[in-house]
Amino acid sequence: MKKLKAIIAGAGNRSMVYAKYALEHPEELTIAGVADPDEKRRKKAAEIFSIPQEYCYHSAEELARIPKFADFIINGTMDNQHVPTSIPLLKVGYDMLLEKPFAVNLKEAGALVKAAKKYKRRLAICHVLRYAPFYRKIKQCLLDGKIGEIMNIQTSENVSFHHAAAAFIRGKWGSKKYCGSSFMMAKCCHDLDLITWLMSPHRPVSVSSSGGRMYFIPEKAPAGSGTHCLINCPQEIEKTCLYSARRHYIDRIWWQYYVWDVMESMGHKNEMTAEEKKQKLSDPANPYGRCVWKIGSDLVDHQSVVIEFINGATVTHNLVSGTADGSRIIHIFGTRGELSGDFNSGNFLLKTINPAAEKGYDEEIIEADFKGDFSGLSGSHGGGDARLIADFIRAMRGEQPSVSFTGIEDSVYGHLIGFLADQAMEKQKVMKIPPCL
Repeated sequence: MKKLKAIIAGAGNRSMVYAKYALEHPEELTIAGVADPDEKRRKKAAEIFSIPQEYCYHSAEELARIPKFADFIINGTMDNQHVPTSIPLLKVGYDMLLEKPFAVNLKEAGALVKAAKKYKRRLAICHVLRYAPFYRKIKQCLLDGKIGEIMNIQTSENVSFHHAAAAFIRGKWGSKKYCGSSFMMAKCCHDLDLITWLMSPHRPVSVSSSGGRMYFIPEKAPAGSGTHCLINCPQEIEKTCLYSARRHYIDRIWWQYYVWDVMESMGHKNEMTAEEKKQKLSDPANPYGRCVWKIGSDLVDHQSVVIEFINGATVTHNLVSGTADGSRIIHIFGTRGELSGDFNSGNFLLKTINPAAEKGYDEEIIEADFKGDFSGLSGSHGGGDARLIADFIRAMRGEQPSVSFTGIEDSVYGHLIGFLADQAMEKQKVMKIPPCL
């Protein structure tokens, strides 16, 4: 068995989750280098994976200027850096595992697809939910014809109040100007990919969308509240506020790897005291201490999408921010039955038409056979993360990857739906989806 070498480009949480495979399976993979502009992250990755200093780089651009010395890149840079960093590295000769979304607009998407073809490189996209046992078993039911031909799919992505606040309001995905992606593309790239995967081989032909920002706006802030939780918000308001930075990040330990830059996926813990946390959140420049209603985010807080496929099937997807419980819900209707489930539950209900049955249908609960984190809070995505990197390693060795493997060509339609859904919402019109980039 050939031992592969990988380089981390962008040593954030997602890259480290995948790179951890090298620690768990040292006979299969070693991390040979790291590129990250943040000195703390760069040094931490070097320490964890025993990377010599001469193979630590300040940027992916610097890495692309030297000869190839590994088999592939784990690219976990920010959304708007994916294409600018990927193309030069593909040109050098690296294969790549690239975090989603792989681009932030149609032009970028087309450029990356062309580059992968031009340089004949293997480019896989990190659509981890295809690997989660919950969705793998749904896909298998469809392949087995359990519910017949799909007529309609209904999905929803409900982003919990604490996740929304940490990642999509106060966090680095809280502004399209900063990260490059809309809320739909940053959060629902997974869901749109799952939709096209489940509907395969039929392609989408049109999309419409509506939504907006109706709650996380200054007018909806508690009366008399300040602009910063621990600086100028009256204590009687702050101590009961559902989005208090103190309640989320001091009293609780939600989303540490965003707020405190703690690599939880590597088993690290935040050792700061409550007082030290308070001091950091009291810094006016720290976005995690700011009021969610007055921070000035430019993302929508809810959006609905309607997709039509070439065979006449339709799909609806709803994205809602600030829910009590974070969840992904799916309901698929076919000509012979239906299936429905909540990703967090780890199982789904299969109903098949049977005129002889008392209810008129047979039903079966199908277990996903995974016990662990489904929310992403600890970074496992219902068991998808570990399975994705293992499958990519197999593909790199020349073995047959699984049905979940997502090359860039497989990921295109999910991205097209997202980009054009945002345009449809802005223009208030149905957008046609082209056959391919």
